[in-house]
Amino acid sequence: MTTHVWDYLPEYEKERADILGAVERVFASGRLVLGESVAGFEEEFAAYHGAGMRCTGVDNGTNALKLALEALGVGPGDEVVTVSNTAAPTVVAIAGTGATPVFVDVREDDFLMDTDRVEAAVTDRTKVILPVHLYGQCVDMAPLEEIARRHGLRILEDCAQAHGARHHGRLAGTMGDAAAFSFYPTKVLGAYGDGGAVLTAHEDTDHAMRQLRYYGMDKVYYVVRSPGHNSRLDEVQAEILRTKLRRLDAYIEGRNAVARRYEEGLGDLTGPGGLLLPRTNPGNTHVYYVYVVRHPRRDEIIEALKAHGIALNISYPWPVHTMSGFAHLGWEKGSLPVTEKLAGEIFSLPMYPSLPEAVQDRVIHALRDVLTAL
Repeated sequence: MTTHVWDYLPEYEKERADILGAVERVFASGRLVLGESVAGFEEEFAAYHGAGMRCTGVDNGTNALKLALEALGVGPGDEVVTVSNTAAPTVVAIAGTGATPVFVDVREDDFLMDTDRVEAAVTDRTKVILPVHLYGQCVDMAPLEEIARRHGLRILEDCAQAHGARHHGRLAGTMGDAAAFSFYPTKVLGAYGDGGAVLTAHEDTDHAMRQLRYYGMDKVYYVVRSPGHNSRLDEVQAEILRTKLRRLDAYIEGRNAVARRYEEGLGDLTGPGGLLLPRTNPGNTHVYYVYVVRHPRRDEIIEALKAHGIALNISYPWPVHTMSGFAHLGWEKGSLPVTEKLAGEIFSLPMYPSLPEAVQDRVIHALRDVLTAL
């Protein structure tokens, strides 16, 4: 039996009655598109993040980013400052608006945007700073907020991997002008299919989002105010998300429990030139969307673990600026040295709240054997 980094079946076994009940409620409701389930989830997800927040549900996380950028006024000729050490959809969304992504390097100790490099990347074409709260913890936001204030920029948080994460007590998604979330099944709050949402505290941004996700129409069908998209969150996924949102804090605690067991089981093998475990920055609450470790002999380790029936993942082996689809941007190899170094060393251990302890122990023991034999 092969062990993978993620598996939804243990969770489904525990929550099957609730998931199927959510599906039945939608099918029996008489409304399959933009009905009570989407409206209910939007209200409840906004409330989870605090008073005054507004939520617009969309069809996936990529479109959450793209439509949020458009709602913030980003278009052709503009620039968006972000990172290359991210899932490709972050940059695909920027490109989809006609804007140009401008990359800054990341920090070696936590893999997050190096905020000390952001201001040097700002030009008179810069419109938005797009920090990625990667792997489950937040970017240091105070420097970005100050840069945005000085230069008149907007901040869009990429929260696809950080549902429920906190930064000095503030929830991911509440620190910028808007925030984009993905509910892809692997996420901390995952649907049973695609889904996404945009959070904002600004009424005008929320209004723009609601038009953009619905062809550009403003409540009245057939009346397009400005061209938009067909990007609606599905009723079934919304109702499932409502059910799962009630368990979000429990999911986070489950992920943290898995992380603690990894630290207990592998902590004595860490050190310079060896295995490096994730670091949680002061003031951050980590939600461990993925449990990313580092080793300079990563590829040998992954290959050796296959013999133990363990298939691990790399998030991400190819920085976005090195992909052929973005070669036209002109970022040469070596231009983001930390990002490129990490891409050759990072890998992810199995991580999900319903990960059985026996499976986790199997991974720990196998990894210890492999590291000892190197």
